[in-house]
Amino acid sequence: MMMAEESISLSKDPESSGTSTPETPTLKDLEELLNTGRPSCNHADEVWPNLFLGDLVIAHNTFGLWKMGISHVLNAAHGNIYCKGSHGFYGATIEYYGVPAHDHPAFDISPFFYPAAEFIHKALATPGAKLLVHCAVGISRSSSLVLAYLMIYHHLSLAEAIQTVKKHRWIFPNRGFLKQLRSLDIQLGEKTQQKNDI
Repeated sequence: MMMAEESISLSKDPESSGTSTPETPTLKDLEELLNTGRPSCNHADEVWPNLFLGDLVIAHNTFGLWKMGISHVLNAAHGNIYCKGSHGFYGATIEYYGVPAHDHPAFDISPFFYPAAEFIHKALATPGAKLLVHCAVGISRSSSLVLAYLMIYHHLSLAEAIQTVKKHRWIFPNRGFLKQLRSLDIQLGEKTQQKNDI
């Protein structure tokens, strides 16, 4: 489901990014898709019902989080000197989950896709809950985890997940994370195909 203003031609040329399938665009196509739309965002934007994607400014503003009704925080930059988030920082009022990711293309964020998606899923299944997923700027690490969640629990393709989030916030996972998300997209597509073949 592509928005008219975000439609792009999805080539099937693998372009050094692994094999391509009709459902999985190339890395170049994904980067072109990420470059569409408005190139701006707020400190926090609601990108899915009760799911906010944001930066460390809003994450450090406990009064602001209280006003937003945030009950859960997933910090994709846990342990980073600039991201104070921890269980102790938020106290008992917010359920916290930290992912010690570095925003570097060589960093393997994929081991965190399923645990982070599970935290997001459980948080959003809690009546009245609102969740903030953040990193330093809110465009690479945190967006990668939100995209993985939409793919794993809502069965969106990577391109559909990107388009869904980009309706509300500008994101740009680094190239390494994008490759890992693309691999997840292929794996999930193969699982779906196997189920359909049974």
